[in-house]
Amino acid sequence: MTDQVWNRNEVESPCIKLCVIQPETRLCTGCARSIDEITRWSKMTASERADIMAELPNRRPAPSGRRGGRAARLKRD
Repeated sequence: MTDQVWNRNEVESPCIKLCVIQPETRLCTGCARSIDEITRWSKMTASERADIMAELPNRRPAPSGRRGGRAARLKRD
Protein backbone atom coordinates (compact mmCIF):
# COMPACT_ATOMS: atom_id res chain seq x y z
CA MET A 1 0.00 0.00 0.00
CA THR A 2 1.29 3.45 -0.92
CA ASP A 3 1.53 6.23 1.64
CA GLN A 4 -1.32 8.54 0.61
CA VAL A 5 0.25 11.60 2.26
CA TRP A 6 2.91 11.92 -0.45
CA ASN A 7 0.82 10.88 -3.47
CA ARG A 8 0.86 14.33 -4.99
CA ASN A 9 2.36 15.90 -8.08
CA GLU A 10 5.42 17.37 -6.36
CA VAL A 11 8.93 16.51 -5.25
CA GLU A 12 8.62 13.51 -2.99
CA SER A 13 9.49 13.74 0.66
CA PRO A 14 12.77 12.09 1.72
CA CYS A 15 11.08 10.98 4.96
CA ILE A 16 11.70 7.32 5.82
CA LYS A 17 9.62 7.49 9.00
CA LEU A 18 12.67 7.29 11.27
CA CYS A 19 12.23 10.72 12.82
CA VAL A 20 14.91 11.50 15.41
CA ILE A 21 16.45 14.97 15.55
CA GLN A 22 20.10 14.84 16.62
CA PRO A 23 20.80 17.58 19.20
CA GLU A 24 24.35 18.22 17.96
CA THR A 25 23.57 18.61 14.26
CA ARG A 26 19.85 19.57 14.52
CA LEU A 27 19.20 17.21 11.59
CA CYS A 28 16.86 14.23 11.36
CA THR A 29 18.64 10.88 11.50
CA GLY A 30 16.23 9.40 8.97
CA CYS A 31 16.10 12.02 6.20
CA ALA A 32 18.91 14.49 7.11
CA ARG A 33 16.59 17.51 6.93
CA SER A 34 16.58 20.21 9.58
CA ILE A 35 13.51 20.64 11.78
CA ASP A 36 12.78 23.90 9.92
CA GLU A 37 12.92 22.13 6.54
CA ILE A 38 10.63 19.37 7.81
CA THR A 39 8.16 21.90 9.19
CA ARG A 40 8.06 24.01 6.03
CA TRP A 41 8.24 21.13 3.50
CA SER A 42 4.60 21.19 2.40
CA LYS A 43 4.70 24.98 1.97
CA MET A 44 7.95 25.08 -0.04
CA THR A 45 8.03 25.52 -3.77
CA ALA A 46 8.99 22.53 -5.90
CA SER A 47 12.29 24.29 -6.63
CA GLU A 48 13.09 24.75 -2.91
CA ARG A 49 12.34 21.08 -2.22
CA ALA A 50 14.44 19.96 -5.19
CA ASP A 51 17.39 22.06 -3.93
CA ILE A 52 17.18 20.46 -0.49
CA MET A 53 16.85 16.97 -2.00
CA ALA A 54 20.05 17.62 -3.96
CA GLU A 55 21.92 18.61 -0.75
CA LEU A 56 20.78 15.66 1.39
CA PRO A 57 23.35 13.08 0.18
CA ASN A 58 26.15 15.37 1.42
CA ARG A 59 24.73 15.85 4.92
CA ARG A 60 25.78 13.90 8.00
CA PRO A 61 22.78 13.90 10.33
CA ALA A 62 24.51 12.13 13.21
CA PRO A 63 27.93 12.97 14.66
CA SER A 64 30.62 10.49 13.66
CA GLY A 65 32.31 10.39 17.07
CA ARG A 66 31.03 9.12 20.37
CA ARG A 67 29.88 11.62 22.98
CA GLY A 68 31.41 10.09 26.04
CA GLY A 69 30.78 6.74 27.60
CA ARG A 70 33.03 5.16 30.20
CA ALA A 71 36.24 6.89 29.02
CA ALA A 72 34.68 10.34 29.41
CA ARG A 73 33.35 9.51 32.87
CA LEU A 74 36.77 8.31 34.00
CA LYS A 75 38.42 11.57 32.87
CA ARG A 76 36.08 13.60 35.11
CA ASP A 77 37.05 11.73 38.27
